[in-house]
Amino acid sequence: MAEVHHFTYGAFNPIAAYLVAVLGSFLGLLSTGRARGARTRGRRTRWLIIAAFSIGGAAIWLMHFTAMLGFEVPASPVRYNPVLMMISLGLSIVTVGIGLMAVGHGRRSMTRVAIAGALTGAGVLAMHYTGMAGLSVSGTIHYRPALVIASGVIAVVAATAALWFTVSVQSPLAMLGAAAIMGLAVCGMHYTGMAAMTVELSDAPDQQAQGIRPLLMIVPITLISAATILGVALSGLQAMTEEEFTDGAAIPRRGVHAEPHNQHWSLKQASMSAMRRTPGSRPSPRPVPPRPVVTDEQVQAGQS
Repeated sequence: MAEVHHFTYGAFNPIAAYLVAVLGSFLGLLSTGRARGARTRGRRTRWLIIAAFSIGGAAIWLMHFTAMLGFEVPASPVRYNPVLMMISLGLSIVTVGIGLMAVGHGRRSMTRVAIAGALTGAGVLAMHYTGMAGLSVSGTIHYRPALVIASGVIAVVAATAALWFTVSVQSPLAMLGAAAIMGLAVCGMHYTGMAAMTVELSDAPDQQAQGIRPLLMIVPITLISAATILGVALSGLQAMTEEEFTDGAAIPRRGVHAEPHNQHWSLKQASMSAMRRTPGSRPSPRPVPPRPVVTDEQVQAGQS
């Protein structure tokens, strides 16, 4: 078996990966907190989609490939398949989104959280090993079954805890603590899965690693990270702006001094109300007496 390094750059990779996981988790929890306060289903769904990109795209997928920058096999070049990398990104976002939709709509219950956590954990596990399938070396990669099972258990527990946090925590400080726990769980799942792998080098001279170099991953990772963060920020800003200037039914507000919606009164409503009055329901208006008529003789007498 070939020698395998998981921390080529020392503590930089695990620390950077953990911070990325915490940041993505925190943004996701902030988004789910806004989703709980949304007054329409459409707005709740929008916030949950933003949370899916934050947790699935940043906290899980971006953390995975940030940590993978520290992976090295000294006796073989390491390459990555960009197509499988993008597939793993899609798996992460979609499965996390399904879990968030399951617990974000409807009545909250531990049974629903547990089922959604199992499905989301399976998706996260699929993301991890799909990304690992895109790893290419001059040899064959094997996995220890016991550690693979352990990584799967950690993935399910981490996903369930994450979904429970999304429907439970309220204050920003509690969200930060929950994000720190979620970051530990995601990193624990990743490094447990990495510990399960071994590399058997090939004696065939024509078996070479295919794909892009690890350091070249920084370019797509940076672009995807920037696009994700910008998209999340713009979507969140748009959603908050709409919630600020409209009420829960998407009706534009008329200013701080405007009357409530149920007290708006129009001329048409007043006219219809007057027509519906029964005779005698209010007194008739008092008649106006006629003005006296002044003749020319009276005017001349007055002038004299």
